[in-house]
Amino acid sequence: MSILSNIFTTLVAIEFIYIMFIQTIQTNSKNTRRIFKIPKDVLKNKFTVTLMKNQGVYNGLIGVLLLYGTFIAPHPKEIIIPILIYAIMVAIYGAITSQKSIIIKQGLLPIITLIIII
Repeated sequence: MSILSNIFTTLVAIEFIYIMFIQTIQTNSKNTRRIFKIPKDVLKNKFTVTLMKNQGVYNGLIGVLLLYGTFIAPHPKEIIIPILIYAIMVAIYGAITSQKSIIIKQGLLPIITLIIII
């Protein structure tokens, strides 16, 4: 993979690790409420907090796998391309079911990265 591909894949990984951070560590923060447009009282619900943290772990693992694919895997494209497609599909689903802006916020960087790699 090219240096540009590695840079963009790393940026996507950082994005997903950041999402994990705000979903699992800063679950009840003002920043998390703003980013996900979740009312304060909703994030006081223990069930909702558990769901957010669970989703955060998924996002963090996407980031970790992208870093593994970029810097360790013997055949990076075999790991990275499916993960990027997965991230794009999740962003499309989120845009359809939750907030249209998710396709830009969470999907644009993986789309650009996939194009660069291909």
